[in-house]
Amino acid sequence: MNDLFGGFPDNTSPSNRDVQHSERDVRLLDTTLRDGEQAPGVSLTPDEKAEIATALDRAGVSVVEAGSACTGDGERETIERVADLGLDARVTSFARGVRADVDLALDCGVDGVNLVVPASDRHVEGKVGTTHDEVVETTADLVAYARDHGLWVEVIGEDGSRADLDFLERLARAAHDAGADRFCFADTVGHAGPGHVSEAVSRLADLGPTSTHTHDDLGLAVTNALASVAAGADLVHATVNGVGERAGNVALEEVAIALDHCYGVETAETTRLYDLARTVADATDVALAPNKAVVGENAFAHESGIHTDGTLKDEQMYEPYPPEKVGRERRLVLGKHTGRAGAKAALAEHGVEVTDDELREVVARVQDLAERNKRVTDADLLAIAEDVQGRERDRRIELRELTATSGGGIPTASVELDVDGDERVASGTGDGPVDAAVTAVREAVGSAADAQLESYHVDAITGGTDAVVTVEVEMRRGDRSVTVASSDGDITRASVTAMVDALDRLLVVDEEAETAVADD
Repeated sequence: MNDLFGGFPDNTSPSNRDVQHSERDVRLLDTTLRDGEQAPGVSLTPDEKAEIATALDRAGVSVVEAGSACTGDGERETIERVADLGLDARVTSFARGVRADVDLALDCGVDGVNLVVPASDRHVEGKVGTTHDEVVETTADLVAYARDHGLWVEVIGEDGSRADLDFLERLARAAHDAGADRFCFADTVGHAGPGHVSEAVSRLADLGPTSTHTHDDLGLAVTNALASVAAGADLVHATVNGVGERAGNVALEEVAIALDHCYGVETAETTRLYDLARTVADATDVALAPNKAVVGENAFAHESGIHTDGTLKDEQMYEPYPPEKVGRERRLVLGKHTGRAGAKAALAEHGVEVTDDELREVVARVQDLAERNKRVTDADLLAIAEDVQGRERDRRIELRELTATSGGGIPTASVELDVDGDERVASGTGDGPVDAAVTAVREAVGSAADAQLESYHVDAITGGTDAVVTVEVEMRRGDRSVTVASSDGDITRASVTAMVDALDRLLVVDEEAETAVADD
């Protein structure tokens, strides 16, 4: 593998740590709106596609493949909408190897086409039922036609990783001779290993600009993308969060940070990667795995006492790069491995000071709670500290009453809260009873409810139709955040209770901080 990347300086090695940037100019083509939408169960609305395209552009992605114009009228309207957003990125449409697809793309006003033609014998003979000579001739004609109409053209040799390399070279040469801007090596079914990818791409790159399209069926998508770049490819196809058919495509955020961190190659504005990942996860309803590289919940979370202690002493001790680089924040997580340093730091974030004896007792109770298979939230920690110190919690917000309806009309909810001793009643509507209830809470609390909902998780902890659910929320107000969990047989009540408790915790901490400043 070292030989494979021999011509590509690794900035993580001691001798190369001072290297600022590679001279290689590598860019990203995002296909979330096309290939990513082919994942089972994923269907993006025009608004969602426009939002994702705009987020991709903000992140500095060079090419946005907006969809396949041949799919239908609705898809063409969406592609045209993306093309009209005025993005800095080049907007393209996927097109099959027929002139009608190029015409449909032209009607959408795109900047270019990603022209897919068969490359392997399985596709040439078995799928399309043609010959190698006819594929080459058709490809050249279509490239010339698209170029004559002012389009940027990329030719994709479908199933290229299982194609005869001599034919793949012949096809690429014909595409370039006809005026194609680039030829794409496509590992369509995630079949290849990095050795084969390197050989194929190096041969193609000798003929002209080359891109790469890798899938993750063998878990090698990132490796193969890096092998492609090392072999001469200068454009990487990817999807946000790796969403796509089967095991998915190579993840855009993983390629971007790997190229940046390991090789000093900038392909995107990395600080926008997390927001981009959240945008796509929300739109696709494909949740991010906790251990997902770069954007997963646990990517910058530390629970182990040894790791937490080391991280508090040196932020780089157990992290390859700072979380801020990808728009994240470091988190100290409470659990069975929590140590004194981690618990003390977590309490300090909420303005709570403890003695050594109190800290020892707090840590023991946190570990005991976690041993009983319970996730330990900030609210749990604060409640434990209050009990250990014999303090009574001075609440500023309490939930008194909640009613919610959703059947047969617009979901509505009303709440009665006690806010600093005043009774407040408010109602709200929303997309569902939970949304309506949250709206009502914000209305009742007023300006004090300017906290942002950072995350919302629901878990059923019992089975059957009468299941008890646990709702965990993370809320942020300014530079302070808090996690709270609540369990109930009613998901709406559990959600509102957790949110109200989170708001109360944030307000109490802010009040204590303001009092401390005033005393000083």
